[in-house]
Amino acid sequence: MEKSAHNLQMVDLKGQYEKIQEEIDSAVLEVIRSTAFINGPKVRQFQANLEAYLGARHVIPCANGTDALQIALMAIGLQPGDEVIVPAFTYVATAEVIALLQLKPLMVDVDPDTFNVTAEIIEQAITPKTKAIVPVNLFGQSCDMEPIMEVARRHKLWVVEDNAQAIGADYTFQGGQRQKTGTIGHIGCTSFYPSKNLGAYGDGGAIYTNDDELGPRLRTIANHGQVKRYYHDLIGVNSRLDSIQAAILDIKLRYLDEYAEARRTAADYYDKALAGLDQLQVPVRHPRSTHVFHQYTLIVKDGRRDALQAYLQDHGIPTMIYYPVPLYEQVAYKKAMANHFDMLPVTDYLCRSVLSLPIHTEMEEGALKYITDTLIAFFKA
Repeated sequence: MEKSAHNLQMVDLKGQYEKIQEEIDSAVLEVIRSTAFINGPKVRQFQANLEAYLGARHVIPCANGTDALQIALMAIGLQPGDEVIVPAFTYVATAEVIALLQLKPLMVDVDPDTFNVTAEIIEQAITPKTKAIVPVNLFGQSCDMEPIMEVARRHKLWVVEDNAQAIGADYTFQGGQRQKTGTIGHIGCTSFYPSKNLGAYGDGGAIYTNDDELGPRLRTIANHGQVKRYYHDLIGVNSRLDSIQAAILDIKLRYLDEYAEARRTAADYYDKALAGLDQLQVPVRHPRSTHVFHQYTLIVKDGRRDALQAYLQDHGIPTMIYYPVPLYEQVAYKKAMANHFDMLPVTDYLCRSVLSLPIHTEMEEGALKYITDTLIAFFKA
């Protein structure tokens, strides 16, 4: 079978690095020469620049996105057995930290178009034991956060935004105010895993909030629960972003909006090229959120997802399935859940139907044409 002449990858980190190599190498070497490897000036510099970019009063860098979620839930004072609403169509880390803290994941379905949880779905699931909501800004766009925050206010619930896939996206409120995703809930969490839109060259994460009481509390928990060295006021963890990763991220933060625009350009090409295929649903963009396309995820109709994936693989085109198994079907979470059911219909359908195409900052039109031409050929055969 014909193979692509393009070196197709889901994410081209090498190509991205080569464009900013001089800046990255210089920043890393500066840290090495300084020997300030932990909590050095580069961490504080990145923190300040990320606060300015997000419009957040407090950014707490940490070791990874999972730690960010755990520290956030630790900071709001939940008790074992409390329920936390979480979408079933997401990565395991979102539910993992809930169960780890002896809380109960209360899993809910998602909107079939945006793949995000909605205020209506959340409100139907609330019980007297529900204490918090973790909306996930999936694949690069915001949940509809204004009505979610209204539900949270009415029911006195905490909101912890999982923003690992949507950093840089903007949400517009009904009054026209724009706000960065992750800064709308009481706490926002992100991951700097290398393949993320703002990715380190190793692990990393951050927590952010505009609450002046939560900010210092989050920072204390992330640092062994200590405000002053050797004096521990809270039960904490050891979760740090090292200085080399902070230096790399500080460089890449300057390019984050440019990276998002490159991803949107690739997504626009896909949208236009695939618009005529009734067998597919291209990503639906919510009118109140920009989309930074961490993933470009199709719905493949009529049970043909796996056949399409195999066909594309045979033609040198990588794809990924995010996510093949609902969280409630994972063995580890069947006993941990607050609810017990056979399935959530939208989540079940998505797990059987979604397919993500390559999308990254270095995509060229020739590669996009080859991918879409090959995909169209599958359905025309």
